[in-house]
Amino acid sequence: MTMTVHVDIVSAEKEIYSGLAEMVFAPAELGEVGISPRHAPMITRLKPGEVRVKASDKESYSFFVSGGMLEVQPHMVTILADAAIRAKDIDEAAALEAKARAEEALADKSGKIDYATAQAQLLEAMMQLRTLDRLRKRGG
Repeated sequence: MTMTVHVDIVSAEKEIYSGLAEMVFAPAELGEVGISPRHAPMITRLKPGEVRVKASDKESYSFFVSGGMLEVQPHMVTILADAAIRAKDIDEAAALEAKARAEEALADKSGKIDYATAQAQLLEAMMQLRTLDRLRKRGG
């Protein structure tokens, strides 16, 4: 019998996913983490990127999170995301447009923009596009 861990992914707006998983992969602040059942408890910040929930050998789910917190207990993983979306629901055109706007803002040398905000927007758009690309390469 395969061991599983319960996973909840929630954003400020709604619950995105709730179910069992054999493994969870998440973009922790200091690098990607892999969480299996009975993992040691921990809490860490998440950076923008892909969260992958491996439900079984044949089934996995990808999500984009814009950041947030990850809490791990031996039988439960909770992701409290600032914003989250299923990877298959990412609007590629909107992400490309957001990336172009952020790059344009960063190129503006007039001093009328908030560079930290523009950099955060660029990172988020790039991570959405990377998540979508990974999903496509896995055949999802």
